[in-house]
Amino acid sequence: MPAVNTVLVVGGGLAGAGAAVHLAQAGVAVDLVEIKPDTAALGSGITLQGNALRELRSLGVWEQVQAAGYAFDVTGIRAPDPHGTVVAEVPDAKTGGPDLPAAMGMLRPELARILLDRATEVGVKVRFGTTHTALVQDADGVDVTFADGSTGRYDLVVGADGVRSWTRRALGVNLETRSVGMGIWRAFGPRPASVTRTDLYYGGPSYIAGYCPTGEDSLYAYIVEDAQDRSALTPDEQLATMKELSRAYHGPWDEIRETLTDPSRVNYTWFETHVLDEPWNRGRVVLIGDAAHTCPPTIAQGGAMALEDAVVLAELLVDRSALDQDLWDAFHARRLERARTVVDASNQLAQWQLDHVRGDIPALMRSIAQLTSQPA
Repeated sequence: MPAVNTVLVVGGGLAGAGAAVHLAQAGVAVDLVEIKPDTAALGSGITLQGNALRELRSLGVWEQVQAAGYAFDVTGIRAPDPHGTVVAEVPDAKTGGPDLPAAMGMLRPELARILLDRATEVGVKVRFGTTHTALVQDADGVDVTFADGSTGRYDLVVGADGVRSWTRRALGVNLETRSVGMGIWRAFGPRPASVTRTDLYYGGPSYIAGYCPTGEDSLYAYIVEDAQDRSALTPDEQLATMKELSRAYHGPWDEIRETLTDPSRVNYTWFETHVLDEPWNRGRVVLIGDAAHTCPPTIAQGGAMALEDAVVLAELLVDRSALDQDLWDAFHARRLERARTVVDASNQLAQWQLDHVRGDIPALMRSIAQLTSQPA
């Protein structure tokens, strides 16, 4: 018998949807609430490494993900010269195993739709446009009040509600989320035929200029600069700024730049980071995904770490008969240091670029590949 019979999941992203699906498949009654109005609002583009694809396969959605995304096994390195010259082609580690692609680009809202459709299919009750306003727990459960005035009682609440987690704040957990020192411009548009993988341009006026195919007809492109306050720019000015920064980069960037015409498809955010020390739970409320750990996308492991949290938590809740300290100790033993190692490596890559230091990137990437190739 599972350690829990009723669970509330807060947040419909990768961590929340993943946990909900696994628990519901095991017969647990799961409610999922997402404060955003629909899946279309759940993010932008995402690069999924093989270990993320492994977890998506365990959730029963691999065929849909494979059809919707764009897979590749090599990353290109290009020079910021007039031709966008390819200077290296680096085979990506197949961290999900030899039968899965090394990496895949996807539109995040499409991935969210696939996961939440799967959640509904296995019995999860999904509600958009609301979240909790009060959590009151005792030894046996958690009483929850929602923003729409409804209430519920659950054996466990899973806070998977992102970097600025409302659940974390409701628990009074103090966690410093700090800027890494970099900001990223992202834009979304059609995929030129010349874009069949991620290519990264290092140097020029920005730290990185890159792109990732997200489907047969789509991609997202990005440019990384020093973090700065861009909030005063109008949408048209944001578009103009990204296009101007992109003019230093050529090859496929020359085609991509011509498609950057819609200001609503451009956004700017800072790279941020945090890791919550043990414990990630406070009694019968637990934090997973970005609510517990987040990092810059320098090694594209954020989504994978969120999915791994979900799978490990659900596995323990299903396999154990009691929600006790032994369960939480096992959860933290399998998740905390693994997530911290990935966050530290992601931050290290960013810091080397900020400091203009040629660090041993291949050795760092090999160490992370070795770690993530082993199931969580």
